[in-house]
Amino acid sequence: MYNEFLEWDDSARLAKSDGCSVYQLRNETGEGTITIYEVFPGVTLSYNDFHMHYYDSEFKPMRDMFCIDHCREGRLEYPAANDAFSYVEAGDLKLDRRLTHAGHFEMPLSHYHGATISFDMDIACQSLPLEIKDFAVNLRKLQEKYCPDIYPMVIHNACSIEHIFGELYAVPEKIKRPYFKIKVLELLLYLKALELPDNPKEKPYFYKTQIEKVKAIQQFLVLHIDEHFTQEDLSAKFDIPLTSMKKCFKSVFGSTIGNYLLLYRMNQAAVLLKTKRDMNVSEIAGRVGYDSPSKFAIAFRKVMGASPTQYRNRI
Repeated sequence: MYNEFLEWDDSARLAKSDGCSVYQLRNETGEGTITIYEVFPGVTLSYNDFHMHYYDSEFKPMRDMFCIDHCREGRLEYPAANDAFSYVEAGDLKLDRRLTHAGHFEMPLSHYHGATISFDMDIACQSLPLEIKDFAVNLRKLQEKYCPDIYPMVIHNACSIEHIFGELYAVPEKIKRPYFKIKVLELLLYLKALELPDNPKEKPYFYKTQIEKVKAIQQFLVLHIDEHFTQEDLSAKFDIPLTSMKKCFKSVFGSTIGNYLLLYRMNQAAVLLKTKRDMNVSEIAGRVGYDSPSKFAIAFRKVMGASPTQYRNRI
């Protein structure tokens, strides 16, 4: 069995039993856990749950690998070209050989949840034909199809594959192992049959300097939540063209600047309503940038599904 996480120091492992290992990552921004199952010799399935803003990886594959990542929730930054990055979001499938898997990886929403199926090609190519007689998938050809260069291939919003991974997130314990085997084989058959477009429509990627500027904009906005800035103001202040700023921000954070700030303000208001009961609704409205309590109440209900007072009074 081979999986990148097994290269870690044993101190990162929380538990190991019957072909299953649980590893934990920690840094000052939070923590993550990876639960890894051996499915076939050379084939592993891992569940990835991160509540952190970034992690630093020193991983360099010592074996020939083929990895398939499914994003269930959150966002993950990945290298898409030389000194350029794009983002995996919920519903996306990322396929690669882990050739660009060392470095600094950010999760702009501070969480990421998904599953990974990893193949140690030398072992898996021998074991799968023995496990399944006359199996119709050539694993090496599949790797060549989806990993033509060092950078990941991402299939965005892969609705037709959602049922394969969606069913993996709620498997009864007593049938996990045989069910995992069925799902891995189903996924391989699906990827073999999937026809890739000759001219795929790629999501835009952005260079490091652009990404750094929109991340600085996001930090500036959350630190000045009670103030208001036009997008033209932000464009000028951070020296980034307006159109590029809008596109890059949406790519990094998954929403427009206006919608991101609205959700952030309402979530901060929700925390204040529950934890600062000495503050009235008007004061909380001001804290999150609303001069008008009535406009704040309308916005809060739209996002949270209840008025500020109703939300505060919930048990």
